[in-house]
Amino acid sequence: MGIHMKKNIVLIGMPGSGKSTIGVVLAKLLRYQFVDMDIVIQEQEKRLLREIIADEGNDGFMAIENRVNAEFEAEHTVIAPGGSVIYGKEAMEHLKEIGTIVYLKLDYENLEKRLGDLKARGVVLKDGYTLRTLYDERTPLYEKYADIIMDEGSMDLIATVNAIKEELERNGCV
Repeated sequence: MGIHMKKNIVLIGMPGSGKSTIGVVLAKLLRYQFVDMDIVIQEQEKRLLREIIADEGNDGFMAIENRVNAEFEAEHTVIAPGGSVIYGKEAMEHLKEIGTIVYLKLDYENLEKRLGDLKARGVVLKDGYTLRTLYDERTPLYEKYADIIMDEGSMDLIATVNAIKEELERNGCV
């Protein structure tokens, strides 16, 4: 199945790259549904992300995240998984199968400006990790799985959404 046959758009990227915000606006523009996978995980687990991380540890949380994303089915949906989904091989293979993967690339300086308290956001940070370590570790993984890399640069929300839509149309994805 070619890139143009896929029925969903999957937004990947660091926490704070705008997956949820861009996802909602993009979904409206494409007349798609929008699903925030962190909310799906919370509903299935009946706990907040930070509670899951506190109860199960980072590895336990990522196993749950991998399973929930790997089993998720949708059509004509913009899907925004959590930033750590990238570590889940099964999840990423499944998401790539059911959708076009768009990596929302944000340079480190802009990311740092956007992000507040990482723990409050439910960001999975291994011991001794900083935002920089996380960024350097995840960036090659995001690039590896991406069908489309959208460098947000200095674009605002609407410019980013329009650029993604144009890129998806150019690639025959929508």
